Amino acid sequence: MNTTINIIIFGIGNVGSTLVDQIIEKHDFFKEKFKVNLRIPIVCNSKFALFTKKPLPLNWVDEFKSLSQNYVVEDIYDYVLQNELENVIAVDVTADEGIVKNYIPFIQNNFNIVAANKKANTLHSDFYKELRRVLEKKEKQFLYETNVGAGLPVINTIQDLYLAGEKITKIRGVFSGTISYIFNRFGNENISFSKILIEAEKLGLTEPDSREDLSGKDVARKLLILSRELDLNNEFEDVKITSLTTEKIDGLSKRNYSISKELLDKDYEIAKITQSENHVLRYVGELDVLQNNLEVKLVSVPVQSALGQLKGADNLIEIFTESYGDIPVVIQGAGAGKKVTARGVLSDIIKIAKQFKVKKQLLEV
Repeated sequence: MNTTINIIIFGIGNVGSTLVDQIIEKHDFFKEKFKVNLRIPIVCNSKFALFTKKPLPLNWVDEFKSLSQNYVVEDIYDYVLQNELENVIAVDVTADEGIVKNYIPFIQNNFNIVAANKKANTLHSDFYKELRRVLEKKEKQFLYETNVGAGLPVINTIQDLYLAGEKITKIRGVFSGTISYIFNRFGNENISFSKILIEAEKLGLTEPDSREDLSGKDVARKLLILSRELDLNNEFEDVKITSLTTEKIDGLSKRNYSISKELLDKDYEIAKITQSENHVLRYVGELDVLQNNLEVKLVSVPVQSALGQLKGADNLIEIFTESYGDIPVVIQGAGAGKKVTARGVLSDIIKIAKQFKVKKQLLEV
């Protein structure tokens, strides 16, 4: 017998809408393969929600536009209760800190959580610990593999190593697909930093204001998340960040910044020509576990090294451990993109769904 899983989607931007499409397209596969029936009774953005008792059609966007209504989060709790929905998973594919404040109420209302949103794992450690205390008390799941590396199994690998008693000594890597793309091209082509940045913007690889990517803060958040997976007691302020911009650039209006990117070129051209022969620049995040030191910085690495051979917008994460010695565990691949990120979120959903299935089977024995 199939187990019905009720998925509530928060956020229908690039990743969220792709996720909904993937769930609809793969519905029959999951039903046949895992005996789970994935339903989406609620889809919402920050203002409107679509409540439905029918399976979402492939043209669900049109249905959302015509049938969605204003809502507050209490409306969702009421709908779940009134319709006796079980096996509920709240899926956060926003970048909104506001929704994170609802995580604990979600859990108290018997929701499990899957999140692409990094905010819950990078807020103050008091919230981080309280969230996990409530999860344990209510026996609920919170999965967030896509917080680091999009669809790459970075968090899961680190969790497995740590839970097995492996002593992780250092984690280092290129954690930003956007910045990876910029420096991979900058190292291999005779083209200015600003021109590559502008092309990355046109390709949709950057945030609307690319200074957010260049600030290093997103890489810092990912380092913080990984440090907390290893039970290190850190806050965001503990991460040392060398920004790729300057105070002058940061002080410009968005319009002036858009026409002043060439101000970045001189420093990067100097860094490129003064580095050692057969070296390239890489923007890395590094967590020294033994020293509890977290740093985001620009480094020069040999072309023949793993980091030096990166291509495109790939991420590469090296995990150094006591058992593996000088040869790290390496995870490499696409670290950005709506399809791979949505697929990573869907993988987390299926993990929880399979646990629901097992619990149901045990109760039926």
